[in-house]
Amino acid sequence: MTNELIQDLEWRGLLYQQTDAEGMAKLLSEEKISLYCGVDPTADSMHIGHIVPLLTLRRFQMHGHKPVLLVGGATGMVGDPSGRSEERQLQTTEQVDQNVQGIKKQLEMIFDFDAASDNAAKLVNNKDWIGKLTLIDFLRDYGKLLSVNYMLAKDNVASRLDQGISYTEFSYMLMQAADFVHLYDNHGVRMQIGGSDQWGNITTGLEVLRRTHDEETKAYGFTIPLVTKADGTKFGKTAGGAVWLDAKKTSPYEFYQFWINAADSDVVKYLKIFTFLSREEIEALAVSVEEEPHLRKAQKALARAMTSLVHGDAALEQAERITQALFSGDLKALSVEEMRDAFKGVPTAEMPKEDKNIVDFIVEAGISSSKRQAREDVTNGAISINGDRVQDLDFVVDASVRLDDAFTIVRRGKKKYTMVTFK
Repeated sequence: MTNELIQDLEWRGLLYQQTDAEGMAKLLSEEKISLYCGVDPTADSMHIGHIVPLLTLRRFQMHGHKPVLLVGGATGMVGDPSGRSEERQLQTTEQVDQNVQGIKKQLEMIFDFDAASDNAAKLVNNKDWIGKLTLIDFLRDYGKLLSVNYMLAKDNVASRLDQGISYTEFSYMLMQAADFVHLYDNHGVRMQIGGSDQWGNITTGLEVLRRTHDEETKAYGFTIPLVTKADGTKFGKTAGGAVWLDAKKTSPYEFYQFWINAADSDVVKYLKIFTFLSREEIEALAVSVEEEPHLRKAQKALARAMTSLVHGDAALEQAERITQALFSGDLKALSVEEMRDAFKGVPTAEMPKEDKNIVDFIVEAGISSSKRQAREDVTNGAISINGDRVQDLDFVVDASVRLDDAFTIVRRGKKKYTMVTFK
């Protein structure tokens, strides 16, 4: 690792625990190495909390090192106890295999897999080697290497002793250690990186490496701190749940909105951790946050960078178009699907599929509190249907304004939207 990369990781706040900081720095300044990060397929998509170690690994690739991406087709069948207070729900083999395929597609968006490159990323699945081990092989080759006392002392196990931990999850760290040994022997991997909850698993892997090799192993590990908001609350959650990388679970527009709504107190930290913007660019945006926060330049840069990385430039353009249409109130610039996507989180009302006078319609939908108020809202120009202002008290809400014959978007005032669906 060049001093430049070390300094950049430190400046971005990405170095937390290291097994041997001096030895690691020396190795990486002298050699271009292979290093790995693992992802267990607990779902068919990653969410934004998963990608901090992966983006860190990508920084190594950008400095000439070779990333090995491990998808845990085997370990995903067992479940990592790290960071959890209870047992994971076991998944079927078919579900895990399906999840592996979803995650592979997302990894390909982040890393350079061009075979012509000297440091092209490599994708591996630990099911290919752990799946071939018999129970007796595993117990003899790995179970004998560590004492139960050693394993009980690891935080990811110790934290579960009061609630209880199954032998299945207790054995997880040995399975991950077997991964490190396999990757060291077959792919020349010299380092593992992971989130802070992986420290026990990483150090166990290094211990098993030491015990299975006669020669002095020069292998290392480091972890990345847990990302939190400035107020100490958990990062990566919205009212609707996790922010997923899969566009079907979290649309590009919702993804864009998550980042653009970052608080001023958080946005510079997020720019450092998640984007590949240079130090000079981020420092300039930090000044903007202090001196002209109303322009939200930092949030826009963050949203653009992340949406482009995960969903591509076309999806970014669409997310920005929806955002601009909502800001201006010009909904006619949007397609029906974009309208449906944009208003997914707004209040909803259900109405029968029949023609109604505008006054009756907005009262029954709960948009105006009374017929008197509804008439005032209409005549004052406060009501819009699908982006068109309605000021005619005789206006009829009929099939012509039902989008896809399924919903209508009503705006009262400047920003109060309601999606009216029809049954």
